[in-house]
Parts: sequence; C-alpha cells; structure tokens
Amino acid sequence: MKNTQLRYPNIHIVSYYTGYIVLGTALLMGIPLLTSLLMAEWAPALDFTISMCVTVIVGLVLMILGRRTHTDNLQVDWKLGFIIAALSWIMLMFLCSIPYLLSGHVKSLLDGCFDVMSGFTTTGLVMTQDLDHLSTGLNMWRHMLTFIGGQGMVVLALSFLDNHIGGAYKMYCGEGKDIKLLPNVKDTTRFIWKISMTYLLVGTLALWVCGMVIGLSPLPAFLHGLYIFESAWSTGGFAPNTQNMMYYHSFAYEIITIILFVLGSLNFGLHYAIWQGKKKEMVKNIEVQSFFVTSFLLTAFAVTKLSQSGVYTNAVASFRRVVYTVFSAHTTTGFSNVYARQFANEWGDFGILILVIAMLIGGSACSTAGGFKGLRVGIVFKGIVSDIKKILSPERSIRVQKYHHIKDYILDDATVKASALIIVCYVVLFGITTLLGTFYGYPLAESAFEAASVTGNVGLSIGVTSPAMPALLKVQYILAMYLGRLEFISVFSLFGFLIGGIKKVCAKD
Repeated sequence: MKNTQLRYPNIHIVSYYTGYIVLGTALLMGIPLLTSLLMAEWAPALDFTISMCVTVIVGLVLMILGRRTHTDNLQVDWKLGFIIAALSWIMLMFLCSIPYLLSGHVKSLLDGCFDVMSGFTTTGLVMTQDLDHLSTGLNMWRHMLTFIGGQGMVVLALSFLDNHIGGAYKMYCGEGKDIKLLPNVKDTTRFIWKISMTYLLVGTLALWVCGMVIGLSPLPAFLHGLYIFESAWSTGGFAPNTQNMMYYHSFAYEIITIILFVLGSLNFGLHYAIWQGKKKEMVKNIEVQSFFVTSFLLTAFAVTKLSQSGVYTNAVASFRRVVYTVFSAHTTTGFSNVYARQFANEWGDFGILILVIAMLIGGSACSTAGGFKGLRVGIVFKGIVSDIKKILSPERSIRVQKYHHIKDYILDDATVKASALIIVCYVVLFGITTLLGTFYGYPLAESAFEAASVTGNVGLSIGVTSPAMPALLKVQYILAMYLGRLEFISVFSLFGFLIGGIKKVCAKD
C-alpha cells in the first residue's frame, strides 16, 4: 500500500535526526556507568543507569515519531540542518543533566542544565557544589561532556551512527563547523576524532607522568591527567577540583596544558594540512597570523602594565600568571592559576579589559575554541586595508584581494560583511549580558568580564558565577553560551522554526 503524503515533513525530519543524536549520546553514558562500577560507586552507577534509560527512551520515541523520514527518504535542507543541530543541544542539555541532579551536587535542574551547557560549549563555568568530593563516575561524565562538546555532539553522531545520512553536511555546519577535510562528512568527522584521540593518548600520558612526579599516586595521577587533557584540548576549563590549575603547583603541568590548549584552539583543517605535510600553513594561514598577532599584543600590554605596577617582578612569575592567563583567555580555555578575587585586585580594570578582548576574539574557526574567531578578525582587517588601498589608489585599478585559509580565497565584500555581522552579533550579546549583570547589582567591570566569559565560551570567572546568582542571570548565561558556541545562525533558525510552527497552529484554530 502506498504511503500517504506527510502533512508536516519537516517535523518528521527534525524529530528523526534529533532522536538519532540523542540516542548516540545516550550510549556514551555507558562510559561513566562502567567507571562507577569499576570504582564500586554504586549510587552513581544507579544514577547513570536511570539517566541512560531515560535518554534512550527519548531518543527512540523521537526516531519513531519521525520514522517516515527514513522510509520516505526525506532530505535535510540547510535550514533543517541548522535546526536539528540547535534542537539537539537543547534536548541533550536537559537529558545530560539528569546524573547531576540525581547526584545531589546541584541545587536545581537549572544549575544542572547550566553545568551541562557549560560543558557542551567548552565554557567551563561551574554550578556544581562540593567539587572536590564528586564521584569518579560523575567527574568522568563532566569531562567527557566538555571533550565531546569540543568536537561536537553532531560530529559524534555523524561519525558513528549511520553511513548514509541525507543532509549530513548541513547538520555538520549547523554546529559551527564548515570545513570538509575529506570527500564526505563521515570521513571528515572520523578524522576529527582521529586527531583528538591521538592527542588524547599523548597528552594524557604526559600529564600522567607529570602528575606522578609532583606526588600523585598512579591512579589519581592518571585520572587527573585524563580530565585535564580533555578540558585543555577542548578548551573547556573544567578541573576535578575547586582550585583548578592552582591545585597542582607545577610549572611543568602548566607548560603541558598551555601547549595542549593552544593546539586545541587551532582549526581542524590546519591540523589536517600539517598531518598531510603542509607545514607552511602554520605561517601562511590568516587565522594563525591573526591569533599570534593578537596574542602577542595582548600579552605584551598585560606583562608591561603588571610589571610596572610591581605585581609580577620576574620572568617566571610573569609567564606563570600573565602569559598563561592571557593564552587561557584567548584560546577560550578558562584554566586559571590566579584566584578570582586576587585577579580582580591585582590586575585591575586594565587587566580585566585585556582579558575581555582576548575572550571575545577567541580561537580558530572549526576548532574546539569559542569567541568570534581569529579568522573573522583577519578577514575584517584585510577588508578594511583593502578599502583604504582602493580609496588611495590614484588609478582606481581593479585588484583582486585574497586571503589564505588552508587554500586561497578571494576577499569579496560579501565575505567581509558576513564576518563583520557575526562579530556584531557577539558584541551585542556581550552588551546585553553585561547590562543584565549590572541590573542585578554587580559592578560594571565584573559584569563585563563574566559576560565576555560566557559569550566567548571561556570559563574564567571573577566571582559572579555561583549557585546564589539570580535565576534569570543563569538563564541568560546559558543562552549566551549556547548562542556563542553555535554562532547564532542555527539558534535563529530554530527560533524561526518554532515561531512559524506556532503561527500555523494558531491560524488553523
């Protein structure tokens, strides 16, 4: 019997593929579940069993509701690809917060959702209480979320769930990635995971050895090494303790992590090019040029100012505190080796401004980093220079301007405008979030710092973020992390889809 035509095919498509991604993420809960069982943590094991069952059920229900997508061979267009990516993150935020809520380490579902979104977006701000006494299973889950989120939840699903997903590239782009390294998306996403897992082995081993050298016993040293690697590579900033990097009191630990989070903030396309032997990309690439120019300038300003102020008087202290913090902010990692209040008192408004700029710029496009990206900064700068040259050119000759990003691209007005528009969106979001913080009585400098941290997906805090902060401000921070990570277009597509659906329903009534 011939199938009847679907009345709302888009809803079926969105439901089916969102269920796909939810189901894939549910399977990941098996890792912290197994960890809890191995560590004889029975209560956390039960928490993850319940969470896994609920998530599997939700995923299967969504796939069943959208089953006609598969049978009718419905295709994903660009808008739906963005919608699926954005909706998946919202669904997973609630589902992945269940272990937090069951553990008793968060005060509310909102706080659990906050920490999950902070992990997914590689922000690293924390609402979890009693961080030093979390179960091994929950700690594993926290750091897995930031590691997977850095690569992308959709990227994971596309890597392992299906060989033939219609519109896969559109969903891939919906998560803020747009570089196709290999002929098809599945191979591209698998290569991204190949890169990440290779670094995981090397980075965890280095941190494991370093941990034992500084006095940790083998098992804690391994777990800390794994956790810190996952956060460093994904520029996430989570740590298994309240003191963050200060817990280790190790210059070597800081050296290893700064190498890892700088590498993690670089474009996956650049990693691929280097793996292919194209080492000149490290010099030619506009993103790399932009990153190191802005990093050098911001670091130089900060070191000079703080040296003159007598805060840090020797090179080692300047590197461990200033250089590390600036690079942590610029790569949007959020690791901290300075206490929040100490930072506010010693660095002052100038230091806060330096880090706000660094956090908003962020790392590279198609990487684990946040911010409005060095690529866009480089494109806008080249666009301004090009316009100035055109104005000053006496002959009004037509010159083709190019920029190099893995390959040569023509610098046209549309590219410059698109980059400038995204930057403006970030600045507006930053401004709104700052204003809301001041509305609730936080000082302007502190509100701006925290707003830049959530907008750029950084995770550095000056003390504003806490379980006691107003609920509306928590919601705004979640929204800022979400928008900042998915780079607006996917979220705007989702909002438009929901509003359009509501209008259709109301019109029929």
